[in-house]
Amino acid sequence: MRNILTILTAIAVVAVLGVAAMEYFPGPSSDQQAGQPATSPPAPAADAAKAAPVEIGADEFIMGDAKAPVTIIEYASLTCPHCADFHVNILPELKKSYIDTGKARLVYRDFPLDRLALSGSMMARCAGRERYFGFIDTMYRKQESWKAAKDQVKALARIGLLGGMSQKDFDACMKNKAVEDRVMAMRLDAQNEFAIDSTPSFIINGKKYPGVVNFARFEKILEPLLKQQ
Repeated sequence: MRNILTILTAIAVVAVLGVAAMEYFPGPSSDQQAGQPATSPPAPAADAAKAAPVEIGADEFIMGDAKAPVTIIEYASLTCPHCADFHVNILPELKKSYIDTGKARLVYRDFPLDRLALSGSMMARCAGRERYFGFIDTMYRKQESWKAAKDQVKALARIGLLGGMSQKDFDACMKNKAVEDRVMAMRLDAQNEFAIDSTPSFIINGKKYPGVVNFARFEKILEPLLKQQ
């Protein structure tokens, strides 16, 4: 998982002055363009913050029953290989065993690590609530190909086109300051409220778990919480 403390000052300036956040993202490195991991290994769960109730906004993107006893908040970046691994290899089993059965719900929150991830987050939001998770899933499953593309934004636009978003709509989305500000505000809130500095990070019933690397680990976290209900 990749530490982003070096760009927090720039994000704070964005929040105060309203300067376009994309100006403060560095361009992707040659390693990122080649599809190499953009984050460091997961931090230990021992760093978890003290559990506390977490407010879920009405406009958030949620998978599962709103009345589920366990709430899993995922902070993720669309260019993060560890996030892609979670969505491709862990989330399907988590969904089958806990989300679809009403035991847990997953709240997906944007934490873009770079300009390209921000663009992907914006595109998913512009696609609309009904298509949101379909876009997120596709971007993670195709992450290596569009990250490695010579023109990464054009590659993103092709994903949008396959999902029913025209080039005109995609271009308009990339210029939508309100959408950009919403994504960046969520990112800044994550850092301020939970000290999130790497992806993926999870807040499970109010407690922080930076980087849950396999389904078995989720089981060990979730089962005791369900027994408390």
